[in-house]
Amino acid sequence: MENIETMENQVPVSEEPQYSSIRYAWGAVLAFFGISSRTHRASKKRAKFVADIFTYIILLFGAFLMVYPFWWMIAGSLADTEMTGGKKLLESLIWWPQQSTFKSDFAGKGGIFFNYLYFFQNGMKPINGTLTFWRVLLNNLVYSIVPVVIGVITSASAAFSFAKINWIGRNAVFYFLLAAIMVPGPSLMTAQFAMYDALGWRENGLVLIIPGMFGSIMTAFFIRQFLFGLPTSIIEAARIDGAGYFRIFCQFILPLAMPAIMAQGLLSFMGCWNNYMGSFIMIDGNSNAVNLPHAIAAMDGYGAGGIMDNHYGAVIAASVVCVLPVLILFACFQKLIIGSLMLTGSKE
Repeated sequence: MENIETMENQVPVSEEPQYSSIRYAWGAVLAFFGISSRTHRASKKRAKFVADIFTYIILLFGAFLMVYPFWWMIAGSLADTEMTGGKKLLESLIWWPQQSTFKSDFAGKGGIFFNYLYFFQNGMKPINGTLTFWRVLLNNLVYSIVPVVIGVITSASAAFSFAKINWIGRNAVFYFLLAAIMVPGPSLMTAQFAMYDALGWRENGLVLIIPGMFGSIMTAFFIRQFLFGLPTSIIEAARIDGAGYFRIFCQFILPLAMPAIMAQGLLSFMGCWNNYMGSFIMIDGNSNAVNLPHAIAAMDGYGAGGIMDNHYGAVIAASVVCVLPVLILFACFQKLIIGSLMLTGSKE
């Protein structure tokens, strides 16, 4: 009986499905890429290997798209745009300029860093004749450090109030402030311009300092989410010992929330350092109060015969100088920034 049942279950060789050579070959290709078919069975190990290859290819392509513009800036900053028609030279630039400052002609003019030296010495003169790079750099440091330090502390104190202090209407006020973010910024620029102009802040650069000292609701939001992960028992114990909220904030909240505060401070610093639109709209282009991005944009806007005419390499060198501090800060504190943003989703 067993032999009879076995013979009945076996499929005759003549009844097995026959596949064409093309379909069989296609099944082999699919199996190589980790996809099973009727003709071939793919292994999970090979499927993972092929998927990893495609993943790394996509990541490498994305990394190339991110790095190539910066490489182009560095190569363009070393291009000889003084006498060779800078615009056409930069339009043909792919990996390296056809005419660079490595020539011996620039040996007595700063060498390969001729464009950088030219920018430091003459780059800011076309704006009003008296502005220097060091004055613009000082402006940028003031606009980026003063409002960021004071503004982040202000935002942290507001976040402490919204996260750990129970007062009537706390959530309603917080949601109202979040809703204010939905208002488009350009719709407020006319009113802000008129108000700051009436106060006289546009001439001395206070327009880029004082408003930022009142903090940012987005910064307060992220720090608030971080504070939700801190135990409330610390605050309650300090209150029992007679400490006020100001002392609790200075001695307990600031040290414990320092990772989030530093991360948000670095992000705010990057935004203030690159704040071209704020200076372009609120500060007169001929003023000594312009910031670095605004001054770089104004370097090439004076037409034929100007001191920066055809010196596109110096303009790109100025852009590299402007970008470097931000890149260095992010490279040094990227783990702190990413880790802080991940912790903002935690709740008590």
